[in-house]
Amino acid sequence: MAATKTEGRAPSKGNIELFSPTYFGACALGGIVSCGPTHTSVTPLDLVKCRRQVDPSIYTSNLSAWRSIFAKEGLRGVFFGWAPTLVGYSFQGAGKYGFYEVFKYTYGEKLFPNANKTVVYLGASASAEFLADIALCPFEAVKVRMQTTLPPYASSLREGWMKVTAKEGMGGLFKGLYPLWGRQIPYTMVKFATFETTVEQIYKTLGKPKESYNALQQTGVSFLGGYIAGIGCAVISHPADVMVSKLNADRQPGESGGKAMSRIYGNIGFRGLWNGLPVRIAMIGTLTAFQWLIYDSFKVSLGFPTTGGH
Repeated sequence: MAATKTEGRAPSKGNIELFSPTYFGACALGGIVSCGPTHTSVTPLDLVKCRRQVDPSIYTSNLSAWRSIFAKEGLRGVFFGWAPTLVGYSFQGAGKYGFYEVFKYTYGEKLFPNANKTVVYLGASASAEFLADIALCPFEAVKVRMQTTLPPYASSLREGWMKVTAKEGMGGLFKGLYPLWGRQIPYTMVKFATFETTVEQIYKTLGKPKESYNALQQTGVSFLGGYIAGIGCAVISHPADVMVSKLNADRQPGESGGKAMSRIYGNIGFRGLWNGLPVRIAMIGTLTAFQWLIYDSFKVSLGFPTTGGH
């Protein structure tokens, strides 16, 4: 049986046929809605996390960090870096969710109909994230430079983009792509495979098929499954997240990626790769839960089934 076979290929409750190009486009739009605003909402956490990853001694605690930033710069300072976050993660969300639905259907229904479902989830999410990160990378590069340098590298997305490209060309916006893949691909594989498996187990534990629950109950399951998946995401991707922050803030002109990573690791050691993990668990767990809640609520609003549990 195909990994997604039980969803079938039939019209949804709305007017859009499941697994049609319009369906996949709608899923990409759902990814924008679920990822852009949620990532932007946790900018204060991300700001402090990035700065503490680069310089663990800069603040004594997260609370003291926010107090210090707010006292000097006001609310604008607490949300510093929101613009590249919003734009970058909106693009990434479109690719992450839209391409995931494409690859899950292609791998599970068309190419490997008898494959293990978890393998399909892992393959589809890895493929989707590979493409999504190409869109995210330039904005992530600007965001990290803005957030981790004091005084700030730039005061806006436009200024940061122009400064990077003027000094380093377009390649400067993509110099963190390999470590970004190293962070985000495992993250997304865990996010989607764990979510799908968790949701399936929740419905098994409840003892009734997914279709017997109403939309509100199903999206509640999506929220719970998303939070559990988010914890795993945060842990598995954290060392690469630290390295991305360090590379964007401290890579020397002309220095190769491998040499830069070796130098940085020599400075911070294995323990340094885990700086800021508790904050990231809180951030990513909550973030992932709300992303799945918003994404599946968006799908339900269009008459599509929620993700997982089939």
